[in-house]
Amino acid sequence: MIMKNEIPIMEFDTDASAVIMPTHENLNLNLPKKAVFAFLGEHIDEYAKTHDAVQVGKFLSATKDYPIYVVKHKGENVCLCQAPVGSAPAAQLMDWLIGYGVEEIITGGCCGALTAFEENVFLVPYKALRDEGTSYHYMKPSRFVEINPTAMKAIEKTVAEHELEYREVITWTTDGFYRETKEKVAYRKQEGCEVVEMECAALAACASLRNAVWGCILFTADTLADVENYDERNWGGDSFAYALELCLDAVVNI
Repeated sequence: MIMKNEIPIMEFDTDASAVIMPTHENLNLNLPKKAVFAFLGEHIDEYAKTHDAVQVGKFLSATKDYPIYVVKHKGENVCLCQAPVGSAPAAQLMDWLIGYGVEEIITGGCCGALTAFEENVFLVPYKALRDEGTSYHYMKPSRFVEINPTAMKAIEKTVAEHELEYREVITWTTDGFYRETKEKVAYRKQEGCEVVEMECAALAACASLRNAVWGCILFTADTLADVENYDERNWGGDSFAYALELCLDAVVNI
């Protein structure tokens, strides 16, 4: 049933089926239950090459093809896939992975700091502010979406095992990288947001509709803490490899 509204993005349809479903290609693809779906660029392919991962398929898009790997980690088969930046493409690919068997997912990636975090600080979002469009197609309108508590517990166990200091935070998910205005940054900080990124709310909503367990590990990259002096820093480059290790351990811990 569609919830009609004057504003189209607020019109959520409660029907979980659609004209085009993620498995419409009817591929002969049976993915493992556990998956790491991470915004870690070439580190995904490099890890696959050096850890005897098997490419079992690929997701075809107009931008590029995304290899789908299966790797053994601590005795478990884990699906490993690079995530595309942006809420819409990320949710589309994750929905596709879920359609072919994935049920438990850990995502990792960098975020922008809204407060005085140093670079390469690890953070765990427990709630995301929905300032993007994709989540509204997967979940009825709300200001925030909560992160799955089962995934949160697995991540907390993992960071404890690594003796890693971390913070749980509220993240601001936005589609508008170039529309993070000074006033909006201040407003989001007043609401409790400490970091900003582009996918968390959408992925949480997608997982919720599909009854999958999803959680996220973030690390700080650029900083908007001083809106008069934006600093890209090194985009969290020193944390990519370690973030992948944390994601693999966390998904096994679910």
